[in-house]
Amino acid sequence: MEVLLRNPSRVVSVPGPLDATSLLGRLGINRESVLVIVDGTLVTGDTRIPDGARVELRPVISGGAG
Repeated sequence: MEVLLRNPSRVVSVPGPLDATSLLGRLGINRESVLVIVDGTLVTGDTRIPDGARVELRPVISGGAG
């Protein structure tokens, strides 16, 4: 699968299939710090990602009125 990472922006290839949580573990990324988007759809940690999928990891950004 192709995984698009941000900050810095880059694409890495990871053999699959894997569930989203395992993918993040393999990449050393905290599950609570990113949104996992597979072929344009936001998915949960237990979603099985097939080998040919396109995955985007978007950082979670929070804020509020001060």
